[in-house]
Amino acid sequence: MTDSNPDFVVVGGGAAGAIVAARLSEDPSATVVLLEAGGDERRPDVQTPEAWPTMLGSDADWAAETVPQSVLGRTVPAPRGRILGGSGSINVMAHLRGHRDDYDRWAQLGADGWGWDAMLPFHKLTEDVPDGDPAFRGRGGPLRPRPIVDPHPLSIAHVEAAVHAGLPRAADLNDGDLRGAALHDLLIDSGHRRQSSATAYLRPAMDRPNLTVVTGAQAASLVFDGTRCVGVDYLVDGVGHTVRAGRETVLSAGAVATARLLLGSGIGPVADLEKLGIEVVAESDEVGANLQDHILLAGVRVRTDVALPPPSGNFAESTLFTTLDGGPGRPDLQICNVQVDYHTAAQEPAGQAFTFGIGLMRPQARGTIRLASADPFAPPLIDPRYLSERADVDAAVAGVELADRLFATGAFSAWGGRCDASDWLARDRAGLESLIADGVSSFFHLSGTARMGSDDAAVVGPDLKVRGVDGVRVADASVFPEVVSCNTQAAAMAVGEKVAALILGRC
Repeated sequence: MTDSNPDFVVVGGGAAGAIVAARLSEDPSATVVLLEAGGDERRPDVQTPEAWPTMLGSDADWAAETVPQSVLGRTVPAPRGRILGGSGSINVMAHLRGHRDDYDRWAQLGADGWGWDAMLPFHKLTEDVPDGDPAFRGRGGPLRPRPIVDPHPLSIAHVEAAVHAGLPRAADLNDGDLRGAALHDLLIDSGHRRQSSATAYLRPAMDRPNLTVVTGAQAASLVFDGTRCVGVDYLVDGVGHTVRAGRETVLSAGAVATARLLLGSGIGPVADLEKLGIEVVAESDEVGANLQDHILLAGVRVRTDVALPPPSGNFAESTLFTTLDGGPGRPDLQICNVQVDYHTAAQEPAGQAFTFGIGLMRPQARGTIRLASADPFAPPLIDPRYLSERADVDAAVAGVELADRLFATGAFSAWGGRCDASDWLARDRAGLESLIADGVSSFFHLSGTARMGSDDAAVVGPDLKVRGVDGVRVADASVFPEVVSCNTQAAAMAVGEKVAALILGRC
């Protein structure tokens, strides 16, 4: 069944896709169809910040998991949003752009026009931060990121611990430096509700007659006329549909689903596609390669002697970014304060405790997204290869040492107790690495599987057009040549703003 013939088809209503659809539909002469596999984001469990843990594994989550990880000896959950707003409707609502060197590194790797100075205007377009430095922060944009107004006592203590440990206090982690400790920006509005690209961009645009949003629409494959993409086949309630794009199709389904859709549509490594009986449209060996994710190490808890205040905000309102040597540059580590016992299924619950969540911001491991079969709806094989590089193991050890150092400052003395980091560090190296392997979880920042660059091997060029075919671009975290050194949503949103500007000839 062929539904319509809009100018643009956008696949995925997440961080970038909702922005692309909303911006393209600002042109009243252009017609836009947005396909989203999930449903409506206007539900209490999405809107309530404290309810985000209940979203993991729910009907708003693809509930994916990795293949068994060789170093860990187990699979790892890989939540991905299946709802308008994408992962921004189920995540912890942190709003962090990254370090200026993250973007300058993209440019060095061949993503011409994607350095910090070029991307700053698109970051500013997303937000309204009237109290921020206008050199770095936006005015009048759809999102209103702010630090928590009434921070939890543990959040305050976390920042003080960093300062006592000789690390800087950051005035604004979104000024391009990304160094030090602060109550970081959260996407929680003044009415204490979650903000996302769906609530801020898409929902206000949905009464435009030239924008059609189709929920429950799971993309099956791209439709080609020779090597030109002319639309998308998709299912709604088991019924097949086709929407044909008069001008362009934009894939914004995320690092997992975008790679799956490209591969299943015949764009990828020839040998892999032929093995599955998929007709090759264009050879592109790096589709699904270059997978990166930040590890979030769980289980480094402080088991307190006295009861903790009830958790607040998103349960993690403060964070510390630092390099391994304590100097300037892109951070290697992020240490956040989690107001509850955060542990993996491989670890035992601690009971009355808070947690140092240790994030590895500069992962050296590179993994893959591969197809399990030619079935377009079969879950793909996700292999981030966690801890497969010795540098990542060493960084995790350094993170445990830093957590121990933060606790030793005495900033958390009001609650007493003992930090697990001390016990972990008392083990021999093999024992310590075993505890770290048990604590590895995903930071939910999968990216890089449709690498942007100027070389012939890059999946997309700096204009985000897919190489080897016409009529299709990618706009999501798939295109990151390297993952930014923090949470990835703000960067994905800036990608959405820029690709819309590219399509509309605004840059």
